[in-house]
Amino acid sequence: MQTIRIATRRSRLALAQAGAVARQLRQGNAGLATELVALATTGDRQQRTDAPPAGKQVFVDALQSALASGQADAAVHSMKDVPAQPSAAFPVCAFGLRGDARDACVRAPVGGQGTENGHSLAAGAKVGTSSQRRRAFLVAQDPTLDVVSVRGNVDTRLGRLDAGEFDALLLACAGLDRLGLGARVDQRLDPAVFVPAPGQGAIALQWAAEREHVAALAAAHTHPEVQQAVAAERELAVRLGADCALPLGIHCHRHNGSWRLLVQAASADGGQCMRLELAGDAPWALVERAQTRLAALGIHDLLAAAAAQ
Repeated sequence: MQTIRIATRRSRLALAQAGAVARQLRQGNAGLATELVALATTGDRQQRTDAPPAGKQVFVDALQSALASGQADAAVHSMKDVPAQPSAAFPVCAFGLRGDARDACVRAPVGGQGTENGHSLAAGAKVGTSSQRRRAFLVAQDPTLDVVSVRGNVDTRLGRLDAGEFDALLLACAGLDRLGLGARVDQRLDPAVFVPAPGQGAIALQWAAEREHVAALAAAHTHPEVQQAVAAERELAVRLGADCALPLGIHCHRHNGSWRLLVQAASADGGQCMRLELAGDAPWALVERAQTRLAALGIHDLLAAAAAQ
């Protein structure tokens, strides 16, 4: 029996995602076994200390090292954490169907339900997030909000919310759903108003380029529309010179028989914000059009200023 060793971080969400990938790989492959290789990363350790926050790259690097050393055959990540230009030695695909790409507003259990179109937080509410994109977009909608940085895994953040440290948290819907915590979501924010990060909701499967048997398994579990949408989002981010640390949202999806591309960018303080919405027959054509339109709107200056802050 062939065994595919899958590298993953040790957080509950990472293990849930890797476990879901393992189950899908075994479906229809009676001669295939899977093994999870759970690794502690520098980023995970820093989340539990007062050290400066680590970039997303440190989470990816640890799993890539396992691929390079032969400790693992494949690695599972959240796609939004994977650099938009991964190393050619370690290909990446969007694995399976995409989860809910929207952002979630989560409040303590006593909180009420809001609308999908925008948050219903009271003026001056204290909101926790680790994302510069979410921070900037939220303040752009409501400058009165007190948006503070919160670190740690999903369970840690929810524990702090329930302890009364915050009025609300902004998290990813897909992560909460995969943990069986979808009921904690008060609002699933409309992507047209609060544009998700490139790749959000998608799971990334990565492997060493020479492992052709893993590439074949990945191809069998790649959904063409998901792969096209995620590839378009990541390509536009590359063309804009952006990474996951900048306040930039890009979301591509099929809508009423055509493709729709949404882009939102903001200054770090939310004082400036631009949005673009395009529709067409092919994602790549939308990327070309968006790149030209956004350049004319001054997005490069906006993102450069955000990076400098």
